[in-house]
Amino acid sequence: MRKKIKMMRETPLQSVWKNPIHFVACGFGVGTIPIIPGTFGTLVGVVLYLMLVRLPLVAYLIITIILLIAGIYLCERTNRDLGTEDHPAAVWDEIASFPIVMIAIPFTWYYLLMGFVLFRIFDIWKPWPIRWFDRNVHGGFGVMLDDVIAALFAWVILFIITLFVGR
Repeated sequence: MRKKIKMMRETPLQSVWKNPIHFVACGFGVGTIPIIPGTFGTLVGVVLYLMLVRLPLVAYLIITIILLIAGIYLCERTNRDLGTEDHPAAVWDEIASFPIVMIAIPFTWYYLLMGFVLFRIFDIWKPWPIRWFDRNVHGGFGVMLDDVIAALFAWVILFIITLFVGR
């Protein structure tokens, strides 16, 4: 019986190319890269940001919220299908959370780079309360929440830097 259950579950590398929900949740295939998938997912988030940055702030925020809400479903469904809590290949949480880091931040390469590095630091390090939410809030909401909080931490630092440095 155990073997049969194992065989029914596909690996992300297999299912991402067959299941459109897994394909999106795994960052359009980027999450299947065997090393640092979260960092590669964040790079997809950078591309997403570059597509959104010229929009009015209200449109930027609405799209970001829609992507985050969609992420709850995408991550919940993909992780359930893969039999995991937070599979490393499911990088939609990094993709959808990165635009939070750049809300109302001047569009320059150096702020983009700082935002990327700060977000990755907080997403990997998971200081309190990020770590608490990561361990105690489950499902798609939990998967998204710790990345949203990491993005907010990065945004606060980046915003303070822009106040002192300017453009």
